[in-house]
Amino acid sequence: MSPSSRPRGLVLLALAAAGCVTQRAATPLVYPPAPSADVIDHYHGVAVPDPFRPLEQLDAPATRAWVEAENRLARPWLESLPLRARLRRDLDGLMRYARRALPVVEGGRVFGLRHDGQQAQSVLYVAEGDADPGRILIDPNPLSGDGTVAIADFVPDPQGRRVAYALADAGSDWKTWRIRDVASGQDLDEALRFIKFSSVSWARDGSGFYYSRYPARADGSGDDQRQASIWFHHVGRAQDADRRVYAISDHPTRDPYGEVSEDGRWLIITQSEGTLASGLVALSLERAGASARPLATDWDGLYTYIGARADTLYFTTTAGAPNGQVLALDIAHPQRARWRTIVPEAREALTQATLVGGQVFAHYLKDAHSIVRLHREDGTLAGEVPLPGLGTVTGFRGHLDAAATYFSYTDYFTPLRILRYELASGVSQTVFAPAVRVDTTRLVTEQVFYASRDGTRIPMFLVHRRGLARDGNQPVLLYGYGGFDIALTPAYSAGALAWLELGGLYAVANLRGGGEYGVAWHAAGIRARKQNVFDDFAAAARHLVAAGYTQPRRIAISGRSNGGLLVAASLTQHPELFGAALPAVGVLDMLRYHTASANARQWSSDYGLSEDPADFAAQLAYSPLHNVRAGTCYPPTLITTADHDDRVVPWHSYKFAATLQRAQGCAHPVLIRVETRAGHGAGKPLWMQIEDLADQWAFAAHALGMEAAGGR
Repeated sequence: MSPSSRPRGLVLLALAAAGCVTQRAATPLVYPPAPSADVIDHYHGVAVPDPFRPLEQLDAPATRAWVEAENRLARPWLESLPLRARLRRDLDGLMRYARRALPVVEGGRVFGLRHDGQQAQSVLYVAEGDADPGRILIDPNPLSGDGTVAIADFVPDPQGRRVAYALADAGSDWKTWRIRDVASGQDLDEALRFIKFSSVSWARDGSGFYYSRYPARADGSGDDQRQASIWFHHVGRAQDADRRVYAISDHPTRDPYGEVSEDGRWLIITQSEGTLASGLVALSLERAGASARPLATDWDGLYTYIGARADTLYFTTTAGAPNGQVLALDIAHPQRARWRTIVPEAREALTQATLVGGQVFAHYLKDAHSIVRLHREDGTLAGEVPLPGLGTVTGFRGHLDAAATYFSYTDYFTPLRILRYELASGVSQTVFAPAVRVDTTRLVTEQVFYASRDGTRIPMFLVHRRGLARDGNQPVLLYGYGGFDIALTPAYSAGALAWLELGGLYAVANLRGGGEYGVAWHAAGIRARKQNVFDDFAAAARHLVAAGYTQPRRIAISGRSNGGLLVAASLTQHPELFGAALPAVGVLDMLRYHTASANARQWSSDYGLSEDPADFAAQLAYSPLHNVRAGTCYPPTLITTADHDDRVVPWHSYKFAATLQRAQGCAHPVLIRVETRAGHGAGKPLWMQIEDLADQWAFAAHALGMEAAGGR
C-alpha cells in the first residue's frame, strides 16, 4: 500500500469437536509474557485500552526480547510439522526456474531484470536487441551475505548510456539510488537517499533526472512524517547540490511525483493523496522559474498522465466516469470545457492506459481478467490485442514513434511470459517463456459467482485438480485482499501449486474494496462500508460449504497487508467459520495505523481516521486488535511479519499476537513468526520466500488434518 502502488494468516478452526486435533495441538502452548502498560486512549468519549502499547517501541530491549522469545517458540514448532519438509522440497522445485521481467528499451538497448532460478535476487541485464543474449550490468547478489539487497527499480536514460537504479536493503521501502555507466559497468560517485515510492524521470538530454524525496532528519534518516517534494539531480554532482523544482504548499498531506514529457518540454506532476482522487499540474522545462500550470485540480477523481504529443496531454480519469476513460487536453488551454474524449467509459473497468506508437492501449478487467483494446490518438477504435488466455497482462509501454511494444502474460498455470507486439501487423510473438517442472494438464481453473450478505454478486476463482470430488471434505486455501482499488487477477503462483500438490483447493475471492469493477466496487468496501469486505469473504467460505466442496473446519484463510487485516477481522468475527488463519504483515490496529508514518496516513481514503467520530465508530467495530474476546476458542493462527517492514510496521502484528495469545480460550496454537532482514515483501530473497511459504502452508495443512491423507 503506497502512492506508487495505489496505496497495493491461516487460523485453524476449533477441531476438537470434529476429532481432528492432534495431541500436539491439544497441549496448550506457554507464550512469552509481552511488555505491557496501563494505557487507555479516549476517542470521542469512548475509553479504549491499549495494554500492549510498549510493543510499538520496536527498538526497545523489552520488545526485542519478546520477539526473540516468540521466534524461539514458533520456529521449532513449525520446523517439526509433518508436511513441512515435503512443502519445502516442493516449493523449492516450483520456484527455482529461470524468469524475466518486462524489458525497457532506450537508445536502441534493451534493459531487463532476469533471474536464473538459483539466485537470491534478480540481476539487471543489458542487450543490443532481442537476439542478443545480453550481459550482466548490475548484480546485487554479492552486496549482502544473505541475499537481502535487491534492485528495486531501474530507469535508463534516453540515450541508453546510463542507468539510474535503486537498491533496497532488507525489504525496506527506503531506496538508495545510484547511476551506472553502461559501457564501463562502473557506478558514478553520487548516491541519492531519502527516497520512498518515487521513481526517476530523466531529462531528455540525459543530463540528470527528476525525483521526489522526503526531508532529512537530524540523525541523517529520511522523514516520511513530512511531505515529499520534487528535485532535479544533475549527473556527476553530489545530492547536496540538487535543486528543488516543485513543492506543494497549499495542502499538508499531498505528495508530488513528476514525469518528463517525451519531447522534454514539460514536467507533468501528479499530486497524490490516497486512492480516490488526485491532481495534475504541468511545469514548463523551457522557461527557468516558470510556475506550475494547473491542469486537473478539482480533486473529483483519479487522474493519471499517460503521454503527450507537443501540447496535447493524454490522461486517464475516473472523474465523471466511474469505470475510467481516456481524455486529452491542450496544456496551453486546459479548461475542462475543452477536454476531448479519446476512449469513452466502457462497461468494464479501465485499469491502465498507455500511449505507444500513435496508439492508445486501454487495459480493462472483465470479471477480473484482462482485455486490451486499441484506439488511435484521435480516439478511433482500432481493434483488440489477442491474448493467450483468460489471465493478466501488463506492459504496452514505449515511445510515440515505437514500432513495437512488450507485454507480459500470466495465469494460474502460466509463469510470466514476455511477448513483443508489432503495431503495424497486430501480431504478438513470444520473446521469453519460462520452463517450469510441473504438469498443469491435470489442473483446472473455474470462475464461480456467489451472493454476499446483502445480495451483491461476487466472483471467485477456484483452482483444483480435474475431477475434484464435491464430498464436503476438500481442504481449501481461501485468499483475499479487498482494498485500495487493487484487483486480484489470475497469476502464476508456486505457492498455490504447492497447495494443490498436497491435494487442496485454492480459492481467490474478488471482494469489494478492490478494483475489479471500477470506482463503485472500490467505494463499496471503504471507510463506513469496510464491513462489506469481510461479509464478502465470509460469504465465500459459506458458498464453498453450500456448494459441497468443503466444511468450515477444512478452510484456511490467507491474506497479506490489507489482506492481513481481512483475515484477522474475519477470524475475530467468525472463529467458527474457518479451520486456520494466516494474517501476514497486516494492518491490525485501525485506531492508530496512521501514526506510523505520513504514508500510512494516506490510507485514510480507504480506512478513515479515528479522529473523525464516524470513522472511529466504523473502525472500532471491526479493528482486529479491538475485537478479540477473552475466552473465545479461536482457530489455530500463524501471524507473520518482518522486523524491517516500514510500510505496515510490525507492531500491528506484535500487539495482535500478544492480545490473541492472552485471550485464547482453548489449546489451539497462536504463533507469530517474525522474519529478520525482511520488509513488507518486496525484495525478499528466493530462499526466504520458500521458507516463509513452507511454514505457513505446513501450519495450515496440520490444522486442517491433511497429514492423515498424506496431504489431502
